[in-house]
Formats: sequence, C-alpha cells, structure tokens
Amino acid sequence: MRWSYQNPVRVEFGVGTLDRVAPAIAGRPWALVTYGMDLFRDMGARIARAAGPPVVIIDDVAANPDFADLDGTCRRFSAAAATGVIVALGGGSVIDAAKVLAAADGDFAAVRDHLVDGVPLDPARILPILAVPTTAGTGSEVTSWATVWDAAGGRKYSIAHPRLYPEAAIVDPALTLAAPRGLTLATGLDALSHALESLWNVNANPVSAEFAIAAAREVLAVLPRLVDRLDDIELRSRQSHAALLAGLAFSNTKTALAHNISYDVTLRHGTAHGIACSFSLPQVMRWAIGQDGACDARLAAIFGPDLAAGADRLERFLEDLGVPTDPAAHGLDAGEWHRLVDKAFAGERGRNFIGRRALAAE
Repeated sequence: MRWSYQNPVRVEFGVGTLDRVAPAIAGRPWALVTYGMDLFRDMGARIARAAGPPVVIIDDVAANPDFADLDGTCRRFSAAAATGVIVALGGGSVIDAAKVLAAADGDFAAVRDHLVDGVPLDPARILPILAVPTTAGTGSEVTSWATVWDAAGGRKYSIAHPRLYPEAAIVDPALTLAAPRGLTLATGLDALSHALESLWNVNANPVSAEFAIAAAREVLAVLPRLVDRLDDIELRSRQSHAALLAGLAFSNTKTALAHNISYDVTLRHGTAHGIACSFSLPQVMRWAIGQDGACDARLAAIFGPDLAAGADRLERFLEDLGVPTDPAAHGLDAGEWHRLVDKAFAGERGRNFIGRRALAAE
C-alpha cells in the first residue's frame, strides 16, 4: 500500500500557551481577527501588551462567514497599514474569516472569483496566520481550507490553498472555559464528525487513521462528562486535544458524506454546524460498514468488533446528549432528506465517502 501524510503547522498546546502568541508574532505588524465580546477584547489586549498594538482589529466576525459580510470586512482590512501576520483568535468562523482575509489581501473579489469561477489565487499575496482556537472542534487551525457561505445564492464554498495552512496553531484549553454548553456540545460533535468522516474516506491513510481513532475514542469518553462540568480544565484539555487530533486527521482526507449533508441543513434550517454534521453519523456509519476492510478494522478500534452494535451505540450517544438522529427532528421530511442525501453523494465531500448511493436507497 502506498500513502502519504503532510501537515506543516507548528502546534503549541497546553494551558497558558496564549502567552506564546506574542513570540510567534515575532515583531511583525499584526492584525487581530476575533469576536467583539469583552472576553475576546481582554485576550487581544493580553497579546497586545506583549506584542505591541495590532495595526487593525476585525472584531465583528459572524457565525458562518458569508459573502455579504466578507466583502465589507476585506475593504476595512485593506484600509489598514501593511499587515505581516494575522492572529485569528476565536472559533471556526473566526479562523475561516481570517483565511479569507489572508487570501484576499484586501480584495474580496479575488476570493469570490476563485470560489465561483476557479480563478487561481496569487500565493505571493497570501498572508501568514497564527490560529488561536477558543473552541474545541473546528480543526481549522491545522487545515488549509475554510468554509465560505453565500446565503443569498444558497451555496456553500470551500477556499483551499497550501499557503492557508496556519503558520502555527496555539491551542490553549483554558480559552475554551467560557464556551457555554450548547457551543461546547456542537463543537465537540464537529470534532467527532471530523474523526469519523476521515475514516470512511477514500483518502484515509495510516497516519490520519491513528489520529482519527484516538480523537473519536476521546470525544466519546469526554464529551458527555464535559457538558455537565464546563469548568473542568482537565476535561477541557482532553477535548481540545481530541479536536486537534481530529483536525490533523481530516487535514489530509477532508470530510465526507455527513458534512455534505450538513451544509444544506445549516443553510435552509439554520442548524448549528456541529449538530448538522453529526446527527446523521450513525446512519452514515451503517452505510460504511462492510465497504472497506481497513475502515471496518479502524471503526472496530473505536466501537468494538460488532459494528452494527457500534452504530447503535453512536446513536444512543447522540440521543443522550439531546441530539436526535431522526432527520424529521431537524425539520427534514422524508422527501427533503432523500434529496439531500442524493445531492450529498454527488458533491465533492460526498465523493470522498467509501460507500455507494445504492446503500442509501431505502
């Protein structure tokens, strides 16, 4: 068997590593991309005391970065002094928005033309990023792509370029302590989805698989306890570690069918991404079982040798966390569900899935 694995992101992990951001800036003029709440202002100020003030602060990033918002954000970014590095301090939406800013270098039209018409990005214009996640799930801190939404057009896009791998991921589990239960749950399930989706994936390799197995086992063990003990720094650290491992897994494989199903669920019904990409995991797992011996063996390392019982266990895990696995509970009638599955199989991420559309014909 031939395979390869590659990830260029330097990782700093552990409680207190927020203090490593200033040394990583290394005297360069820097931009801060974050949220506008006091907590994030305080974190930004802590970095600024050590690194000097940023040349620009973008602190109005919305969930699910959208064409309409990013156009104006890029214009404000371009009006600032020259930037040498972007510090992305926040959840997945912040890190994704930072990647758009890094690729656009002030001109969102370049990113829109790339996404819509396939016009190549200019790698010489892509700015370096320091990713500082404040949730435990996105994985964007160690991947080379970002999700960009066009709500008006009813589309979801992915921007991808090797230079969009962050220069460093600085993962301080203490930064996740303020995340409320709903956000902790949704981001934790996003990490679980990243891990499992990288296993039933045509691009899986032995290294990504080891990361994915470890990540999935840890999320299954930690998340039910964490949502009831949000101030437990040990559990926060374990979940952050699991999310990082899941990111390292799908950084090489991309996601698969469950994520492709999720995009329209989020666009049409407003369902949080982590919920939208996880409620279908038990059904997708059932479609994956028996399709690839290596995948079955890796799933058995997580769920035990009886994979059908493992899929049932995964369903109970979600239901016990308050995440129903019936599509109808997420606003999808039978007709819409089957249309979404058809569309998902045909999409890029759906084509990463090891199974076939005939498996989902019921």
